[in-house]
This record gives sequence, structure tokens and C-alpha cells, in this order.
Amino acid sequence: MLIGYVADERFLALADVIVDLEDAAGAVTTLRSGARGGIHADVAPGKYRVTLQKDGFGPKTVHMTVDPDRPYHFRLLTNRILGYAWPKWVRSGEKSEFRVHSMEPYRLSLWRYGQEKEFLRVLGWFDEHGPRATQQITPDGDYTQTGVQWNKIGFHSKHHTQFVAGPERSGLYYFHAEGESGDCFTFPWVVAPAKPAARVCVLASSSNWNAYNNFGGRSNYINSTGLPAEPIVYARVDLVRYQAGVYNEWQFPNDAYLPLSFDRPEPLNHVPLSTQVTDPIRGRQSCHVAPAEWRLLGWLEREGFPYDFYSETQLHFGEVPLDAYDVVIVSAHPEYWSRQMLQQINDWVFERGGKFMYLAGNGLNCEIEFLERDIMRCLSHMRSDRESRMANTFESEAALLGVAYTDAGIMTAAPYRVVDPNHWVFAGTGLRAGDTFGEKSLHERIPGGASGHETDKRTPSTPAGAVFLAKGLNPGDGGGEIVYHETASGGAVFSAGSITWPACVLVDENISRITRNVLTRFLGG
Repeated sequence: MLIGYVADERFLALADVIVDLEDAAGAVTTLRSGARGGIHADVAPGKYRVTLQKDGFGPKTVHMTVDPDRPYHFRLLTNRILGYAWPKWVRSGEKSEFRVHSMEPYRLSLWRYGQEKEFLRVLGWFDEHGPRATQQITPDGDYTQTGVQWNKIGFHSKHHTQFVAGPERSGLYYFHAEGESGDCFTFPWVVAPAKPAARVCVLASSSNWNAYNNFGGRSNYINSTGLPAEPIVYARVDLVRYQAGVYNEWQFPNDAYLPLSFDRPEPLNHVPLSTQVTDPIRGRQSCHVAPAEWRLLGWLEREGFPYDFYSETQLHFGEVPLDAYDVVIVSAHPEYWSRQMLQQINDWVFERGGKFMYLAGNGLNCEIEFLERDIMRCLSHMRSDRESRMANTFESEAALLGVAYTDAGIMTAAPYRVVDPNHWVFAGTGLRAGDTFGEKSLHERIPGGASGHETDKRTPSTPAGAVFLAKGLNPGDGGGEIVYHETASGGAVFSAGSITWPACVLVDENISRITRNVLTRFLGG
């Protein structure tokens, strides 16, 4: 009889796991999982205490019910160090708990990521008193919907607190967890100001980080409508996204898409200890999430522009006082937004004269809803009109941004070509009509220039007065389009139309100068 399956944190099948089933009378049956992670045994249905062990993974004991009609999904966790702050965003002075999984003693330190990695302090060494006392486990089944809920099992002495108060200075902070063996893991923490302290507000794309985070085996790109009945053995056969002619998982009704909890580690946001802000952005995911957004923050500090940093989730819940700021900036890939977020920015720009800098691509267009403060759900991507993926909210994000994402040029990168050289955004660059700029980039996944990865273009919804400034040279007419427009209320929007823009701003002189020109003007300079 099939009792269940055992899989790791990526929902990959684990073979040859030693499994002890102990019944109510204390009788133990020892088994091993098969190639697909299946556990078979000739035992009676009912309640059992089950202990699982496998080299390279943390052991665990759970109580479960054997039901021949409902195979149980056991989940084991790798031995590598992992962690996250909870909550992942706070105001200065508010506390977060650091939740770290480690099979060895580890050193935890706190850093601020700006123009430099600024060391704040060592938070201590952690190994408690017993063996493997810093090991965490995950729930069984699909915990992407509920979170991993670390630090919830076992007694925690009040003398061994794991809370840190947000520093006074707003910004992007990182925890560095370093084990005795040299294993390490870094994880981000957004600290917003207790009250506005700068004229510039930068929003971290925290919803996007969560939508792409597949820790637990699901994201909005992998198993978006639920985990398969069996763990994955070979992804290109077992995952829907790789099956012939089915790549896209986004053609279902909204209620088919399951929740995604923020209460999970984010390996995609890990930054190696040796990496500096001007180093290339290595890895497939890092180039469009926190490590890429860090490059813009480093540039702001290098150029002398003070800023306050918020999670966009704080924007959704009305915790970003937009009217206290002259400029709001989003960068890299702020793809997943709620209606409330878009409505707030739209009203601020068109009704109250806000200045918005969209240094990003493929953004503000995929709708999410918050089921709880720490759980979101991505809604269907697929609409009859690609301009209206934020259904029933606005005609198109292009009505605000001046541009909207299209597939043309996807997964390519190139420089831009100047279209309107007399516009003030090009002041001091020396660029003339037809000249190219934006050749230098830190983006290693899609190298080639500042117009790339995914790009936005003008649409019929682009405001009538929008000025078309430059066009990326990506193949298939897929170049991002730089657009600027002003509103009757005195508001203004500058759109770069490219994910790779922040990866260029530190190393490409013209991208830096254009960004500086826009921000200086928006601040009244």
C-alpha cells in the first residue's frame, strides 16, 4: 500500500529515505522511499508516529494518519543554511524576528546595503545548548500557502531572544548567517522610516520577490495552481510549464491560483558575502529582484540623493505617506501590484502632482490580492487585451507609465538610440539624434545593454502629450521605449521601459546622467 511520498523544499523526490513507522502499540516498521519518493508498506490504516532520516537533510518526526485513499506528503529540509526576517519589512524601531535554519553553529551579523556594504554589528553566535538545536523543519504538504512558520516548535527561553529592532536609518538591510564550515546565507530586510526623512521614496518590489520565490515547490511560475500528485523527478517531463505546448500556466480562472505566503526564505535574494554593489549581478533570478534593486540604491547614495525605503506591501496597506514625498521610484521588475497600490500612485500623480520614476520593465500590470497581510494570491495573467491585465482597474498601465510590456525583445538586451536629443533629459550627455547609449551593464543573465530582459513600449493608452525620447535596439522591434509625460496637476512620469536599467546606472555614464537629470528636475533643481 502506498502510504505517501517524501520530497525536499523544492518538491523534488527524495529516494532512499529511511522511514520508521511506529503504531499506537509501539511496533515499528522500517522502510525506504523509492525512486519517486514513494513509501510503500503493508500496514493497517490509522495513526502513526513517523521518523525520517536521509544524509544531507534534517531528520524529523511527525504524527500522521495512514489513509490508502490519500497519500501523505512528507517534506524534508536541506542541511544548507537558510533564513529570513519576520516580518520582512518594518519601520525604524519596530522589531523583526530572525528565523534561521542551520545544522551547525552560526554567526549572524547585520549589514546595510547602499553604496557600500555597511557593517552594523554582530548579533551573536547561535547554537543553543543541544545538538542541532538551530535546525528548523518545514510543515508537510504544500506549505507555500501557509508559510514555513519557523521558530514555532519547541521552547524558546526569554534569555535567547531572536528579535532585532529596525535601525533609525531607512534602507535595505541584510542579515549574514555564516556557519563554522563556511556555509553562508544572506537575506534582506526592508526598514522604512518611522516618519518621512527624505524627499525621495523608493519602493522595494517585495510582491514580485514573493511571486517568483519557489521555496516549497510553488511560485507563480512553477505549479501555480497546486503541487502535483507526485514529487518531481525530472522537471522537463514532470512540470506543466515544460510539457509540449503547455509552457504557460496562466490560462485558468482566478480562483485556480493558490495563495503564496511571504513566510518563507527567499534564496533568489541571496547576495554572496564577497559581492560589492559595482560587481556583476550573477544568477538567473538575482538580476530582477533585491540584488538588482540594491544597485539603484547604491547609485542614489553615490550621487548624493537621500531616500526613504519602503516595501510596496506597505504601500498596499496605506503605510506609505505619498504626499510627504516629491518623488517615488520603482526599479527593475515591479510586476505584481494590487489594485490599491496602482490606484494610490495613479491618484497621487494625476490628482496631487506627484513625480513618478519608473526605472523598470514589465511592471505594474499583473494583479495580486492580499488574503492576509502576509499571504497574497496572483490572479490570472491572461486577458483578451494584453494592455488590461490589471482587470477592471484602469484601461492600461500605459495610461500612467506611458508604456506597457510586450513580448517583443524578451530575453535580449541592447543599447538605446536617441530619438529626441533636444529634450532636457539628455542635458550634459552630448548625445545627438541617432546616437546610442546604455552599452555597459552589470546584468549577467541578459547582458548587452540598458534596454533588456523584458521591455515596455508605447500603446494606444499612452497619454497624448507623452514625449518619446529613445528606443532600444533589441531585435524584432523589441526595444524598450523611454517616455516622459506631465499631468494637468503638475505631476510627471519618467519611464525607462526596461528591467536592465538599474543594472546599468552605476557603470554607464549616460544612463547615470539621464537618471540624475530626471531626479534633479523632479526635485525642483
